[in-house]
Amino acid sequence: MTLESATSTMTTKPCDRDVQLAWREAQRMIDLISTPEAEVSEQDRKWIAQTTYQNFANHINKGFLEYRKSVTETSDFSLTDWYGEGSIMRDVLGREFIDMLGGFGLYSHGIRHPKIVAAAKAQLDRSPQYSQEMLDPMRAHLAKVIANLTPGDIQYGFFANSGTEAVEGAMKLAKLYTGRKGFISTLSGFHGKTLGSLSLIGKSVYREPLLPLLEGVRQVPFGDADAVEMVLHAAKTVGDGIAGVVVEPIQGEAGAVVPPDDYWPRLRELCDKYDTLLIADEVQTGFGRTGKIFGVDHWDVTPDIMCFGKALGGGVVAMSGFFSTAKIWKCLEPNPFMHTTTTGGNPLACAAAMAGITVMLEEDLPRQAAEKGEYLIGRFIELKEKYPHILQDFRGKGLLLAMIFPTDEIGYKVAAGLFSRRVLTAGTLTNARSIRIEPALTVSYEILDEMLRRVDDTMANIVF
Repeated sequence: MTLESATSTMTTKPCDRDVQLAWREAQRMIDLISTPEAEVSEQDRKWIAQTTYQNFANHINKGFLEYRKSVTETSDFSLTDWYGEGSIMRDVLGREFIDMLGGFGLYSHGIRHPKIVAAAKAQLDRSPQYSQEMLDPMRAHLAKVIANLTPGDIQYGFFANSGTEAVEGAMKLAKLYTGRKGFISTLSGFHGKTLGSLSLIGKSVYREPLLPLLEGVRQVPFGDADAVEMVLHAAKTVGDGIAGVVVEPIQGEAGAVVPPDDYWPRLRELCDKYDTLLIADEVQTGFGRTGKIFGVDHWDVTPDIMCFGKALGGGVVAMSGFFSTAKIWKCLEPNPFMHTTTTGGNPLACAAAMAGITVMLEEDLPRQAAEKGEYLIGRFIELKEKYPHILQDFRGKGLLLAMIFPTDEIGYKVAAGLFSRRVLTAGTLTNARSIRIEPALTVSYEILDEMLRRVDDTMANIVF
């Protein structure tokens, strides 16, 4: 189905609302997901695939359809999410894919890890949300668990639903504590797309259409501590205060960019010297992804504030948070309602998060990530030597890795070639020069080897 045909089938509402139609549409999908997988008919599966495409065109955003390989690289029915387990995903028509995207870091524990699903189901049978008045034990206990995981004297936390909310909260905390408005972030950095966190992003494509954003934000090259010091010194000289330096331990969306080994220790020294807060955006790097529990652990650095998200919810429930020290958190005590949320830190999410942390520790996911990452880097070095005109570089830590190509066009040919060979990766038509390899940390070596075989076959068949 083409975008034009989907648009042409757009239904026009006969009146302002159709309550009965809304009920029927909702009930049909509920009935389908409640039907045992083996009993869902082929007719129903095709209906889901067709209507999903139409609904994206008519009710979500037509632009998504132009950028999705699941649409542009399929000849009949678009790939439609339906079932996943571990590192394997199946679409509604039963087509099986190796997942090397991992939901951009959501699926660190694998898709639908049984222990995490069981914890969420157990809490669901007790209470999916909290009362808003009584003290909720799940949120309080999860905060204690994370306080024992984090480095240094980080002790207090606030839970939300998404990574960008965690960054927003960290920015508010830094401004409240310091009384300053300025921030330093990095070029090509990514921190979320709500207006505050968007102000930190180092890419014009997301920022420019929405200017002006927050005042006082300066971007410097990632990995360049001298540039950070230059801005801090200049700001102090003119009395323009910097509340915090916000940095990813390893840049994720930019393509698994690892900074020099002295970078994070120097950031810590500079923030201490200029009395500025160091904020680590661990939304993508946290909870084992890079081969350590947290990305900053590679350099034994303790930030003042840490932001979490993605894998925190175990790939089962949306979950995020930001944590800091008792000294900094004290500025929130006079009015604890300065930053609130209705659904953030709900019992369902907290149960999934606690189960996810137990899985991370019991299965030693950081070690698995480190060892499998080293294995992949070794294999990709061989592919680089074999296809130097295609694979320009390969970088990252743990299982936050990226293939680097000479151009977006070549990168997209690889991404599309992998898609046609049933391997899910990132990489769109306009942003494919670096393609992340970010699978579940539980992924088996057998699946990694099969993925590598398909990468080799893809590169061998690329025509310039």
